[in-house]
Amino acid sequence: MRAWSQPTRPRPSSSSPRSGNGTANPRCERLRDLAPHRASRLRCIAVAAMAFTQAVTATAWAAAPDCKAELLQDLGWRLRPASAGKVEIRAGAPCDRADLADAQAAGDLRVAVPVGLDRRARDRLHDELLAHPATACAYDFALGAATRRAVDRLVANRGFRFSAVQLGWIGFGASGSARDGWRPVSLFGRGYRPRGANSRAIEGFYSGQVRGECGLGRQIAQYAAQAELYGMDGFDAEFDADEIVIGTFNRLHSTRSILLGSSAGRYTHDGRAVAAARQGRQAFMGRPGFVFHVFDRSSLDDINNQAENFVVYDVDAHAADALRKHGGFEFYNRRNREVWRLARSLQPYRSKRFFERLLYERDPALRASLPAQTQATIARLDAELADPFYRGFEIYVHKQGVKPVGFHIVRLLDRNPRTPFRIELALHNLQTTLQQRYFRHRLRACEHERSL
Repeated sequence: MRAWSQPTRPRPSSSSPRSGNGTANPRCERLRDLAPHRASRLRCIAVAAMAFTQAVTATAWAAAPDCKAELLQDLGWRLRPASAGKVEIRAGAPCDRADLADAQAAGDLRVAVPVGLDRRARDRLHDELLAHPATACAYDFALGAATRRAVDRLVANRGFRFSAVQLGWIGFGASGSARDGWRPVSLFGRGYRPRGANSRAIEGFYSGQVRGECGLGRQIAQYAAQAELYGMDGFDAEFDADEIVIGTFNRLHSTRSILLGSSAGRYTHDGRAVAAARQGRQAFMGRPGFVFHVFDRSSLDDINNQAENFVVYDVDAHAADALRKHGGFEFYNRRNREVWRLARSLQPYRSKRFFERLLYERDPALRASLPAQTQATIARLDAELADPFYRGFEIYVHKQGVKPVGFHIVRLLDRNPRTPFRIELALHNLQTTLQQRYFRHRLRACEHERSL
């Protein structure tokens, strides 16, 4: 068998009700104090959820029906006139498709709209469609494509390198951060924001000379994906400079960062990818996450490889099917531990990049050089890593580029052989705050154009 294939180119718990920032909802707290019984708590949760939904609808979709229709069609919905007197929504299964063209070819995202439907009814229909789960999948088509464009440009920039001997957590070199469009907001290179236009700061990572570790790579990939989604002019217009902050993750919490600061809004909590696996492959696109050690720090031999931050680049159909079948990442975290257990018996034969060459590159000379008693273990490792998830779930990690997740599990056997590793999704707001914000931006731009 040959080495694993590379990505095709180009694409160049608390029971208390919580508000979006994770704090207790004051309205619910007051009601719960008055009536602490379970039924009252359930009513409280329902009231809070209804209030949130109504607020989102009122603020997000206050736009002309024609602009809403234009946005829906740009996302991929096909609104067709029909002689029948009833609206018919044929959403299909867009989250399972490879891209928008694939979804439309399968007949997804279709709506039959009665020709006699009045303006008010059309507006209600558009609001219903904007809140439809299939619209989130359609948005993920655009977000996924934007993420891939951003990552491809980051990977292509040989000047964006991994951390080395440098003055701060982010290293802009002797000429300083201004050259690449950033200015410091924290000491020791632990925080920066755009110096001028946001787009100029992103361009600094596309073509400039910068050093940083994989956490920075994840942050930049997330911001750059938004820049590609909006277009550079739209990105500059929509986001304030102090919402585009890079630095240590702890530093971002005290800023207005759209990733982890006060502008982030409401997060999705799906660390084990249970919900994403249920939705389908598009629900993973652009999602941030990390691979991290299971045992404590005393088990680490290479502290610089104690974890890897990533964004999801692409997920093929077989990987998505496997994730849905097994209910998300937890099944694979158990498999990671079994891979680690099997690999331990091969430790006496280790050499430089031993497991990477043995299990990912499948080096025939290395395999032939190993004793006969190791072959059964190698066959079991091959079988574990042949699972579609390990081969078809592609992530971007700075500075490894875009590779299947199985590569990273194997690579870390070499770097930190005394601990297994887990994979989880990080907190994100891609289908909450950032999706809503993108829709509002598009609706405002449409209304502005129509007013000229």
